[in-house]
Amino acid sequence: MKFEDYQPYLSPALAKATNLIVESGQGCYLTDIHGDRYLDFVQGIAVNALGHCHPKIVEAIKDQSGKLITASFNVVNYPTTLKLAKQLSEVTPGQLNSVFFSNGGAEAVDGALKLARAYTKRPAIIAFQGSFHGRTFGALSVTGSNAKYRKYYEPLVGSVYFTAYPSKDICPRGFDEDERTRFCLNELDHLFQYLIAPDQVAAIIMEPVQGEGGYVVPSKEFVQGIRDRCDQYGILLIMDEIQSGYGRTGKMFACKHFDVVPDILTVGKAIAGGLPMSAVVSSPEIMAEWHPGMHGTTFGGHPICAAAALAVLDEFKQSHLLDHVNEIGTYLKDQLVGLQKKYSCISDVRGLGLMLAIEFSHPDGTPAGDILEKVREGCLNNRLLTLSCGVHNNGMRFATPLNVKKEEIDQGVAIIDRVLSQICAK
Repeated sequence: MKFEDYQPYLSPALAKATNLIVESGQGCYLTDIHGDRYLDFVQGIAVNALGHCHPKIVEAIKDQSGKLITASFNVVNYPTTLKLAKQLSEVTPGQLNSVFFSNGGAEAVDGALKLARAYTKRPAIIAFQGSFHGRTFGALSVTGSNAKYRKYYEPLVGSVYFTAYPSKDICPRGFDEDERTRFCLNELDHLFQYLIAPDQVAAIIMEPVQGEGGYVVPSKEFVQGIRDRCDQYGILLIMDEIQSGYGRTGKMFACKHFDVVPDILTVGKAIAGGLPMSAVVSSPEIMAEWHPGMHGTTFGGHPICAAAALAVLDEFKQSHLLDHVNEIGTYLKDQLVGLQKKYSCISDVRGLGLMLAIEFSHPDGTPAGDILEKVREGCLNNRLLTLSCGVHNNGMRFATPLNVKKEEIDQGVAIIDRVLSQICAK
């Protein structure tokens, strides 16, 4: 079997990172149809919280699929989905304990935007440069990580405004963290003064740690400054934790690093351990304005996905997974800093927990997306799957399972080291 033989039957709209045809997966590894084994540091783009085919998830899927596959959650209730809603509310921050289940991240973002407008009765949304929220029309309208995503689809959803996120790529060159924080908060204040009155803004949507935009971690002062302005003007704060949530940063949700509770939370990716599931989570007060029929779904709250999601939450408790993420995340970051010291082409190491990235630059400081592509190709040839990020595609993000082992980290870093020794000057 060759991918090329089947390519004519697939839309070219879906960009393919590799032509691998994968037959099975276990833990941190994938095996293709030829029996070749790959170390997977992508994990479905941070989807497989517990790695491929975790036994508890497989058993939960088998058990539920033998009972009921679906009857639509808007027609009947399922025990697994009801239990999941309750258990999810127990780990979400603050009073965010009312859940609307969806199927994917972009769908959850669309739902969150609709909920914000329904509750506030206001039209405008503010998003951030560098953000990625998905590719549906609503999610794409608040995505600002790369113009190529928006290029062919204007006009998008109206009344969306963008402001600066405290990334080195977005702020004036040479600014330190404090200066970036002040600059970006001032940019938001200027937006209120010159373009959109704050009493017309329904919500500000932000990733507490930007994903596609480069795994950028803002200062605590910046995130709290956004929260303060939302409180001042009656604006809802939507935190998109589809990638940063579910333990990826060492806390169940990244917003906890900043001591900020959003008004609406979107979760997805890792929630069901590999199955398609997402959710919009808010307070009962806000959800009360989303009256029956104002939003809907056929497959959302799927009983099999919910069964898998319950297994994921159980494993968080039983294995003390957050402790492991913090411990192994510190170890991985130390190894990446070691590579940075060894190779001049690595200009930055950043992130929280196991949401980490390295950035490649040329000697003059310009983004080195060309170097990253060579590194990724070399890694693939050495059977390591990697993922890029950043508007310049010069960042390598690490999306290992949250239960990744030290020896698997060592194996992956050794491959990257070997590839870099052939590409980058020491």
